[in-house]
Amino acid sequence: MAETAFSIVSIAAILGWMGLVVAAALRPGPVRAAILFCSGRVVPVLLCIAYVVFLGHYWGSTPGGGFQSLEAVQILFAAPGKMLGAWTHFLAFDLLVGRWMVDDALTGNRSRIPLVLALPATFLFVPAGVLLYLAARSIHQFAVGSKA
Repeated sequence: MAETAFSIVSIAAILGWMGLVVAAALRPGPVRAAILFCSGRVVPVLLCIAYVVFLGHYWGSTPGGGFQSLEAVQILFAAPGKMLGAWTHFLAFDLLVGRWMVDDALTGNRSRIPLVLALPATFLFVPAGVLLYLAARSIHQFAVGSKA
């Protein structure tokens, strides 16, 4: 069951990320709004629901596991069910971060150029992707501002 659930949540997250990329490239309108809603709201909420289900199902399955030390965390995540929950947690919140980046780039007169590299980087390495997005956005704003 855990392996099947892993595949399902992973595919859902990939589809969500693909939707964010497509929506970021589209012009404003109902199609973009619908894709953003599904990819950046519905999919993360479904992943959060899956996380809560996994949490309840695997509760108490790792005696000695916890968050009080690195060793306890290693014990906690050594159980496949707990790792499934952690993976789903990452997928849900990473996708919400991606949605924030797209929303931020689509606000006002901001450029979508920083999203080109930052979305794939965020999909793979969220904190590094966020830093890349913020840096690229700042550089782009500085470059545009200095030309005015």
